[in-house]
Amino acid sequence: MNTFATFIGAATLALTAQIANADGWTLDGTSSNLSFGSVKNETNGESHSFGGLSGTVSKDGAVAVSVDLTTVNTNIDIRNERIMEHVFKAAKTAEISAQIDMAQVDKLAVGESTLIDVEGAVSVVGTDVDLDAQMFVMRVSESKAMVATNGMVFLSMEDAEFTAGIDKLMELASLDSITRTSPVTMRLMFDLKD
Repeated sequence: MNTFATFIGAATLALTAQIANADGWTLDGTSSNLSFGSVKNETNGESHSFGGLSGTVSKDGAVAVSVDLTTVNTNIDIRNERIMEHVFKAAKTAEISAQIDMAQVDKLAVGESTLIDVEGAVSVVGTDVDLDAQMFVMRVSESKAMVATNGMVFLSMEDAEFTAGIDKLMELASLDSITRTSPVTMRLMFDLKD
């Protein structure tokens, strides 16, 4: 499982179901969540998140999701700033793209769910990383669907080319270690476009 894309791309792509003449789906950023974890000095685990998510899934299954990297929230302001400067290198967004087979989720009735395998790509800080993940998709109502990671997804700092930035964070915080693989979880809520 390859990156950051893994969770969002996958998720995002899952969703477009059932109403043939609909224009697709729009991500509800206020009801969605993207979180990632880190472990410093081998024993201190912490949970972080992004507040700015947006995106769409077209009626033909084209997925486009944007993560606003400036909304990273580690619960420590100076650490947020350092991650933006040294890990994300002042990049504003990460972009996820994928194409899904709508037939996989086309027949979901309200309350039904399914698992789908998703492939796509994520572009972050000038690096494109393949994504490959299994997503849980549930039709919440006629006009709303939820997509979530099915199990744990891990982001490799090396694959995303974040290693130098992580080294700098360790130096600035006088840490002995920060893990080079980050667990990621995601819940994406989509609304049917009119």
